[in-house]
Amino acid sequence: MNILIFGATGMVGQGVLRECLSASDVEHVETIGRAATGLKHSKLREITHSNLLNCSSIETDLQNFDACFFCLGISSAGMTEAEYSHLTYDITLAAAQVLVRLNPNMIFTYVSGAGTDSSEKGRTMWARVKGKTENALLRLPFKAVYLFRPGIIQPLNGARSKTASYRWFYFVAKPFFPILRAIMPKAILTTESMGQAMLNAARTGAPKNVLEVADIIALSK
Repeated sequence: MNILIFGATGMVGQGVLRECLSASDVEHVETIGRAATGLKHSKLREITHSNLLNCSSIETDLQNFDACFFCLGISSAGMTEAEYSHLTYDITLAAAQVLVRLNPNMIFTYVSGAGTDSSEKGRTMWARVKGKTENALLRLPFKAVYLFRPGIIQPLNGARSKTASYRWFYFVAKPFFPILRAIMPKAILTTESMGQAMLNAARTGAPKNVLEVADIIALSK
């Protein structure tokens, strides 16, 4: 498989990239983002692109992919709905619309979030925007669109968040993850299980378009 990853420098993206590079059936991985990961691997090609709203200048680099793992994301804290929508909805759809034209047989997997509001009418701003983004992606004629809705994700194998407050949370929570996973085995994901589930969705499909935490865990097996 040839895999395209947006957001490979984020915590989830780091974990997904690692799983892709380790998979024997993945022949080529390409990352797109404002910054490169800095990793060196025979399968990996990294493209830095500052304006993700306009990918016209790199269209030749976005062709012939079997799957896209869209891991770009940002906290809504301190943002207006317009600002968050621009960074979440506008950028995602701009990229997806180009990709579906260039790769109509592509499987597109989007990292959303637990609690996303599919009605687009709820009181929580980020959930409305994520719901709007999910709904718009489902209308695009990809081979398949899978919407991953993770909750708590344990970073493994050196993956770390770019957000300072999240890094502090994971530092404090690290000793408790084994206990939480034992108590709530269907509630805690890892960056490994996210990557493995995405790969399995690309390989054989998923039982439904919207995957909650328990669905992602099951698909990662």
